[in-house]
Amino acid sequence: MALHFELVTPSKLVRSEDVHMVIVPGAEGEFGVLEGHAPFMSTIRDGAVQVYKTEGGAPESIEVRGGFAEVGDKGLTVLAEHVED
Repeated sequence: MALHFELVTPSKLVRSEDVHMVIVPGAEGEFGVLEGHAPFMSTIRDGAVQVYKTEGGAPESIEVRGGFAEVGDKGLTVLAEHVED
């Protein structure tokens, strides 16, 4: 099973892919999301979103600034104010 992950800024869709797990820098602390996670919404703080494409694989880090994350039936969407290129 895979988690559908989307990373979006106000100007564009940065990423849309199926991954194993994503760790998000939430305002109250980091949280991990796997396929089947309960619906959830959180603001995010400046930091690195860590994307694990496969179980046991090395994460890819994507620096984000502000925004919020939503976990729903269709997966995880991170709406970031800014993504470092």
